[in-house]
Amino acid sequence: MLHTVVAIDLGASSGRVLRGQFDGTKLRIEECGRFPNRPVHVPNDHDQDFEWDVLSLWKGIRAGLREAAQRGPVDAIGIDTWGVDYGILDSDGRLVGNPTAYRSERTETVIDQIHRRIDPAWLYRNTGIQFQPFNTLYQLVADRQRVQSSLSATMLLLPDLLGYWLTGRRVCEVTNASTTGMIDPETRSWSPEVLAALDEQFGVPVPEMLPDLVEPGMRLGTVELARADLRTHTGEQTPLIAVGSHDTASAVVAVPAPDPGTSFGFISCGTWSLVGMELEHPVRTAESQRANFTNELGVDGTVRYLKNIMGMWVQQECIRQWREQHVTDLDWPTLTAETESAPPLRTIIDINAPEFLAPGDVLGRIDAAAVTRGEPVPRSRGEYLRAIADSLAVAYRRALREAQELSGTPISVVHIVGGGSNNALLCQQTADATGMRVVAGPEEGTGIGNMVVQLRAIGAVDGDLSALRSIVQASSPTRVYEPVPGATAAWDLAEERAFRNQAPARRSA
Repeated sequence: MLHTVVAIDLGASSGRVLRGQFDGTKLRIEECGRFPNRPVHVPNDHDQDFEWDVLSLWKGIRAGLREAAQRGPVDAIGIDTWGVDYGILDSDGRLVGNPTAYRSERTETVIDQIHRRIDPAWLYRNTGIQFQPFNTLYQLVADRQRVQSSLSATMLLLPDLLGYWLTGRRVCEVTNASTTGMIDPETRSWSPEVLAALDEQFGVPVPEMLPDLVEPGMRLGTVELARADLRTHTGEQTPLIAVGSHDTASAVVAVPAPDPGTSFGFISCGTWSLVGMELEHPVRTAESQRANFTNELGVDGTVRYLKNIMGMWVQQECIRQWREQHVTDLDWPTLTAETESAPPLRTIIDINAPEFLAPGDVLGRIDAAAVTRGEPVPRSRGEYLRAIADSLAVAYRRALREAQELSGTPISVVHIVGGGSNNALLCQQTADATGMRVVAGPEEGTGIGNMVVQLRAIGAVDGDLSALRSIVQASSPTRVYEPVPGATAAWDLAEERAFRNQAPARRSA
């Protein structure tokens, strides 16, 4: 018997509705809808705001679900999105304005205020979450003086907001909740100490705004979508399943690790690159905080110990600028050929520098970063894209080494999942830079990880994460990249160039 599940997978640049059919061994995936997603600049009197056009996303989701239903019965649905951002509901359950995007500048004025009253080291000991200016707790404090805050009754992270619209149930799924900076990663519950500090120090009544936490695999309700006859194979209404609703949590489920006893490194490579390891317990040491590693929660009680790297966002912004300048020949085969023909390791920058976070003149920022660091300025499209790829590989190398040393857990293989797994140059560079085998794929890592958790929840499969990953292995081809012997010396020098003005990275003896 076939089981059919649908993954609503929203990323920071596009959204998709995917339909997966499971025959008992592997998944066959087809796309039922795709729609763009970009933060929209909204002028106001105070700061540079970017907001998510959540109603446009909702329209795309509805259309994709209808298409999925037209192709046959649907046994379950799951939702994953990016983290930290949220919508505010009033006491009647109505959304109060568009959710503000994490690339907005509104938290810049409150971070110092927060850290003067709440010690960052204390925050890290309680939550294990790295400092990022867009963490939800900073956003909540920044929003406390806005008109919307006086109307707020419930805060829902993006996947939970969409789930509420589909089922009428308000919850907060724990993998995404862990990105807020308000979760204790050991107990997997809201940290009463952090919530109390936000209320006492800043008057943010967070405890009153937060819904109950749920773990991946829980049935949240049935989907009642107007004019879409979503029914299961048994004729019942289709359930919404809590999956790893943070997209990286779903992507890590889809790492096709063959041996459940083997530690692996992962790179979930899309708009962001999330680089790290899967652990049983969080790492909340002072050294981990200084390295700015984060302890986000995963499926089945795991911890995603990782670092956020800027990812393909910088590349996407370069291409956007070229399009606005009416540059032609921006197809991927042409850009890939130009990148591969550009001289390697010519221009190295700190790709994770804060100036690359916001939309805008990224080409100019790359030039400025190169000049500041004494690096040659790129002279062509290929050299810009090569500089980004080389700098990403350097950042991956550094993050993976630090993750091993800080956790005390060695790894021997790196899995790259997501859209970046199709970038053969980046995959080979990562193998060369780290000196480790790289396994690339699946491309649809987040969607597949979303689906296999649904399949287990509806009883189509049994077992732990290794059982779910065996489905991924059977369903998705992978490519292996071996490090070129003797290549690491050049990457040693590249890392020194990228981080020459920073504290030295931890290194093995």
